[in-house]
Amino acid sequence: MRTIKPDSSNEQAEQLVIQGGVPLMGSVRLGGAKNASYKLMIASILADSKSCLLNLPNIEDVRMVANVIRELGGRAWEAGPKMLFIDPTNIKSHIIKDKYGCCSRASTLFIGPLLARFGQAKVPLPGGDQIGERPLDRHLFGLEQLGVKWQHKDDFLILETEKLRGGNYRFEKNTHTGTETLIMTAVRAEGVTVLENAAMEPEVDDLIEFLNTMGAKIERTADRVIKIEGVNQLNGAIHRVMPDRNEAVSYACAALATKGDVIIENANYKDFSAFIDKLQEAGGGYESGKYGVRFFYQQPLKATNVQTEIHPGFMTDWQPLWATLISHAEGKSLIHETVMQNRFQYIDDLNQMGASIKPIKIEVDDPSDFYNFNWQDKKDTDIHAVEIIGPANFVGGNFRVHDLRAGATILLAAISGTGTTVLENVGLIDRGYENIDKKLSSLGARIARKKG
Repeated sequence: MRTIKPDSSNEQAEQLVIQGGVPLMGSVRLGGAKNASYKLMIASILADSKSCLLNLPNIEDVRMVANVIRELGGRAWEAGPKMLFIDPTNIKSHIIKDKYGCCSRASTLFIGPLLARFGQAKVPLPGGDQIGERPLDRHLFGLEQLGVKWQHKDDFLILETEKLRGGNYRFEKNTHTGTETLIMTAVRAEGVTVLENAAMEPEVDDLIEFLNTMGAKIERTADRVIKIEGVNQLNGAIHRVMPDRNEAVSYACAALATKGDVIIENANYKDFSAFIDKLQEAGGGYESGKYGVRFFYQQPLKATNVQTEIHPGFMTDWQPLWATLISHAEGKSLIHETVMQNRFQYIDDLNQMGASIKPIKIEVDDPSDFYNFNWQDKKDTDIHAVEIIGPANFVGGNFRVHDLRAGATILLAAISGTGTTVLENVGLIDRGYENIDKKLSSLGARIARKKG
């Protein structure tokens, strides 16, 4: 039995060296979902006893949250592969250090558990991938309805409450993390909370399932309505983290882009059906069974347009991966990003590798209502749509990763192209993918991890 220790991956930067041109063949098993795992860990400290999480991915966000829990006074330790125990009984601090704000969105998710324990919380403003503003107004206005007072001081949020109380709140715009923050605050509040226009992502439902196993009373009363009846106590529970649908889409794109044939074990078709619908439109092959989902190349891909949407639509996390895949298609494709303010940082890198991608403007009647991000936060340099003309012949080069999905996008272009690609700053990819280089190598990709 060993305690999770602070990550040391940044002590010496690592790089990936990729030799392209090999069709991927074989099977790969998904890990636990990044966007569920560390949030379940945070939810566990709402309990008065130990919890056990299974199928937990060994990624940077998980290691970071485990370290935060330990610094707050709790315990987090492994007792087997992908198994983590969390014991919150000795948590004694309501303050999260500022060093955890810059690298992740996780900090605000601690607000509810800390308020439930101490009536106060001090958390750094969240960071993470540079894909636009991370508006916290949707979180904070909702917290006010639950009896929370807050102020912003020196890059920290300082929050306090005399008593958490139930309340009704409608999100002006859909927010995944905001919904989870309010669920974890309302679950220990006095009375009933109703959240309207709440997020519908399966990761949110995974959180709800875990909390209900702990003794919470949470239900979806309609598609975007969540009702939470506050409880006085939660007990530790055992829970298995859902498979990572973003990882599934990554391997699906890799299979088709390399003209390969890959079975993704334990993938749940329903979790990413919007992607599969577009893949079929483009001419990609797939089949689903009890084993998971198989993706295979069957014919040249056709140009296909995509517009990102909140769940159950085409997920914003998928569009950088889709850009690389659809660059292999014959003709002109469009991608319209409506969820994130600016998620096209990969354009220059893919164009340098051989793609033909250019920004375009798409007029909409009421952009402030149409886009899910805060339209008033937009910058003149933001890109909301691109045109892609294919097929591209990707050629390797030297590149530095800007964010998680953009890094996976360049990696995908490298393995589906020719020549040698060197990727620097790959720690950003490791934030969301467990051993992606090893998994791709097991499918035939030629990837080596080296010290920078």
